[in-house]
Amino acid sequence: MSRFTLHDKNSAPEAALPLIEKSEKGFGRLPGLHAVMAEAPALLDGYQVLHGLFQQTSFNADELTVVWQTINVEHACHYCVPAHTGIAKMMNVSDEIIDALRNETPLPDSKLEALRTFTLAMVRERGNVSEADLDAFFAAGYGQRQVLEVILGLAQKVMSNYTNHVAQTPVDSVFEQYRWERAEG
Repeated sequence: MSRFTLHDKNSAPEAALPLIEKSEKGFGRLPGLHAVMAEAPALLDGYQVLHGLFQQTSFNADELTVVWQTINVEHACHYCVPAHTGIAKMMNVSDEIIDALRNETPLPDSKLEALRTFTLAMVRERGNVSEADLDAFFAAGYGQRQVLEVILGLAQKVMSNYTNHVAQTPVDSVFEQYRWERAEG
């Protein structure tokens, strides 16, 4: 049970109202994460801005999903893994990629696997990746721009994953069918 308020237009701080309207317009509803973040309008605003910017990177739908879900799974985010499963399906990402990310099994494409491996290194090493990590990422066909874009995606996901951890945000009903828990092992 969440100890944090799930705001709506009637309870949110005034500064959050245009942000809530933006979320409702973009998603057709107010996602639970946004309802929690509305308590701190600057957080919700920052999250929305980073989300939009990350979608403007050089990454395609599969690659965006790899970065998002790799971080979500590594952080064991009970809310974001189901949400990004549904988002990936809306983005026409294959079930093979979606399932591999959720189950932490190898991806069907070596370039996508290199992206996942590099993203994991960024998370686990807190940005202190090795020369070998960079060399492997570059050898897979990525460049300096994509290194920096992974950092942007990571910044976005830290905001959402950490918010969901502390708030215990309930999974939105539209994503309930994609509920997730990390496999034991």
